[in-house]
Amino acid sequence: QGRLEESGGGLVQAGGSLRLSCAASGRTFSFMAWFRQAPGKEREFVAGILWSGVFTYSQDSVKGRFTISRDNAKNTAYLQMNSLKPEDTAVYYCAAGSRTTRAWADFASWGQGTQVTVSS
Repeated sequence: QGRLEESGGGLVQAGGSLRLSCAASGRTFSFMAWFRQAPGKEREFVAGILWSGVFTYSQDSVKGRFTISRDNAKNTAYLQMNSLKPEDTAVYYCAAGSRTTRAWADFASWGQGTQVTVSS
């Protein structure tokens, strides 16, 4: 099933940027995605990307600020987050699997999460 390890989270001020990394080990995954969960809210899909580089985003607002990418040679996915807002504050999780999906339970592997906190 492989393993996923997120990194790159931290505390930033509104308008700042962070780049999250999700390093996969054990095997490659055809589909990798990012989720986030804010306190008191349900986990939500943020973005996903296929091996080919085809990607999708959850919201139009995210499309304008977040960019998902992957380096297949490094077996790593990234989430570049720009113009961060306080409402982006959440634990960000990486997920990976063999099929394109936005359902958390459909993924084969999940990371432990990395905290992103955006102050106003």
